Amino acid sequence: MAGSSFGTIFKITTWGESHGKALGVVIDGCPAGLELSEADIQKYLDRRKPGTSALTTQRKENDEVEILSGIFEGKTTGTPISLLVRNTSQISADYGDIATYYRPGHADYTFDQKYGFRDYRGGGRSSGRETIGRVAAGAIACKILEQLGVTVKAYTKSIGPIEIDPSAYDESLRLSTPTAMPDSRANEEAVACLAKAREAMDSVGGCMECIVDGLPAGIGDPVFEKLDANLAKAIMSIGAVKAVEIGDGVQVSKRCGSENNDAFISCKAQTCTNTEISYQESSKSVLNGNITKMHPSYNISKLTNHAGGILGGISDGSQIVVRAHVKPTPSIYQTQHTVNQQGEEIEIQIKGRHDPIIVPRAVVVMECMTALTILDAMMLNATAKLDNLKLVYGK
Repeated sequence: MAGSSFGTIFKITTWGESHGKALGVVIDGCPAGLELSEADIQKYLDRRKPGTSALTTQRKENDEVEILSGIFEGKTTGTPISLLVRNTSQISADYGDIATYYRPGHADYTFDQKYGFRDYRGGGRSSGRETIGRVAAGAIACKILEQLGVTVKAYTKSIGPIEIDPSAYDESLRLSTPTAMPDSRANEEAVACLAKAREAMDSVGGCMECIVDGLPAGIGDPVFEKLDANLAKAIMSIGAVKAVEIGDGVQVSKRCGSENNDAFISCKAQTCTNTEISYQESSKSVLNGNITKMHPSYNISKLTNHAGGILGGISDGSQIVVRAHVKPTPSIYQTQHTVNQQGEEIEIQIKGRHDPIIVPRAVVVMECMTALTILDAMMLNATAKLDNLKLVYGK
């Protein structure tokens, strides 16, 4: 199988299946000298592991990470880092029936058509558990980015019809609510919505949003390696994501250029002090058109950020704003119509342990895929100017 690797310089390769012995990732291109422990990675894995609330599958997995290589005396050595997470609670018997038929909304049929064979136990490589490797690698990328002054934070923007109020954003709730919503009112309403869906043996979709702060202007390329294009590819590669938006996204198709263009202003003027916007207000800056402060090393700002921090495929120094729309969990307990491998139409009722919604656990996956994309782009950018090389090698 091709297509399990991602990145150019900071390159990752994930491996393993949902019901195999373990899953993991090999990271190539991590710089030497980064202080790194399993605890640094575990805190990210804990955000995506199952069985943590009534909103997640009750499959009980500790998802404890083991560092197998690439670390010596607590620091990265510059050699490949291999990370492993063992499966301990797989119940393959729950999936015995699906070996002969195709579940609606799943990759069973397409996998069979491509390979003529599939691991039907929990979806194999198509399972959400594949994202363990992405999150483990993304945790390292986030730690490197923090040392470069770049932060990446994702949260649940909406669940079904319930959407957060940007003015009620509470950073402490982003990591503590079962929905990953940073708004207590929206969280309560979403929990009630999901309870009704569960009673109806159904599932719900939602939207995630990710904000990147501190990224300087000039990251990305203008043609095939556009920063927004690579972000879109990275996030669309997450199972169940069906649409990605940058900045105001689909709303721009309803506007005139005079409404959508972000005006530039000089930060040398006194108005520069009035352009500071905190992370908590980041969504408001996009939704309401507030002034957005760009990276402090530049003397230019924008009055709005409809573009989501990217112009011509290159970062403009303002906040990167990305959204991902996620479909409802396809594994529902209602009776569904499908066909078996012989082409016969049948009725099925799926067994097993499944999330009523994918979004809350996928938030950290989006955060990590964004971080991996941003870090790789920054590494590639290091050779864009002769001055950059002189800083490292010049005499």
